[in-house]
Amino acid sequence: MTATKPKKNVLIIGAGGVAQVTAHKCAMNNDVLGEVHIASRTKAKCDAIAQSVSEKNSFKQPATLHTHEVDALDVDALKALIEQTDVQIVINVGTAFVNMSVLEACIQTGAAYIDTAIHEEPNKICETPPWYGNYEWKRKQRCADNNITAILGAGFDPGVVNAYARIGYDMMDEGSVTDIDIIDINAGNHGKYFATNFDPEINFREFTGTVYSWQNSQWNSNKMFEVKRTDDLPVVGVQNSYLSGHDEIHSLSANLDVPNIRFWMGFGDHYMNVFTVLNTLGLLSEQPVTTAEGQEVVPLKVVKAVLPDPSSLAPNYTGKTCIGDKVKGKINGEDSEVFIYNVSDHKEAYNEVGSQGISYTAGVPPVATAMLIATGEWDAGHMANVEELDSRPFINLLNKIGLPTRIKDANGDRALEFEL
Repeated sequence: MTATKPKKNVLIIGAGGVAQVTAHKCAMNNDVLGEVHIASRTKAKCDAIAQSVSEKNSFKQPATLHTHEVDALDVDALKALIEQTDVQIVINVGTAFVNMSVLEACIQTGAAYIDTAIHEEPNKICETPPWYGNYEWKRKQRCADNNITAILGAGFDPGVVNAYARIGYDMMDEGSVTDIDIIDINAGNHGKYFATNFDPEINFREFTGTVYSWQNSQWNSNKMFEVKRTDDLPVVGVQNSYLSGHDEIHSLSANLDVPNIRFWMGFGDHYMNVFTVLNTLGLLSEQPVTTAEGQEVVPLKVVKAVLPDPSSLAPNYTGKTCIGDKVKGKINGEDSEVFIYNVSDHKEAYNEVGSQGISYTAGVPPVATAMLIATGEWDAGHMANVEELDSRPFINLLNKIGLPTRIKDANGDRALEFEL
């Protein structure tokens, strides 16, 4: 009789909309994961998520979601919490400003580390590529030396789209891939005059600086909304999207031999108009200014304070998202294009876990990652971006826990699943 493999306890850092999804999904899969903990600066937010998990009876096996207060910038406090809770896996879905402190606490305690976005510093935006090289990758050797599994960018984009890129790349003839275009479309409606789908501060910072893309095997720079494309996509139909800077380009360009890697995000005219006015007025600046009364404020933080909390959008959100990768190359010597994608529904996400679709697509993948670490399939013992790992068990697991993948190519449009 084979002994049951010990389950690994999980600590979720953060208490926003994505953290809520992650907590529910950890609970739903606690036959694979162990005790589930959640921590943020405001314990009341963690308690609200715990209440949601309890009300929806999300735990697969009877358990409690344990809540804690912690400053994720305090490495010593994080270390103490990890050791106190006997946690083996840390899922960081807090603000991108805390990545390096959470990673450091994991290295020092031996816990596996997972995040969903590249590290950011409050006073810098759109850093010089490759952005990962400025922060996380500097600790690759320490992770390897200490047998620390650290999986970077394991949300949807970055994350699932990195896996899609690897799958499309491997489908093509060796050395034939010319283009990977990642397209992110939210065709939903939240009913507000203006709002962002995740942390407004992080959201706006993506679009106020230089747009970096990888073209002709070198870094290329543009302004936001300068380059547009139009695609007829499954379910959501004809959509416009704009060349944008994004996390995954910084790792994919280093890990895949592809001359053109671009990220495109869909925006409506209203969003672009409001964004342009805010940006032109200087209200999206991350640099502090002093008011006439002598008070120092950061304009971007003021805008964040007056906009709706992204988690508040969930109850009335309708419509769908479509996010995927178009990969061009040759298959058996013939020019080919595949589109590997997921479609998610905002209302279905809310009914299941109480969050909107953008949070859902970001919050499910790190749970799949944690499960693969727990089972040993992704317990790499070093730092890796998603495209450096075997994408097949990741996609198969996502199919089972809420994010089904499809592929559209010369053979039609069908579900994508792998025989392992």
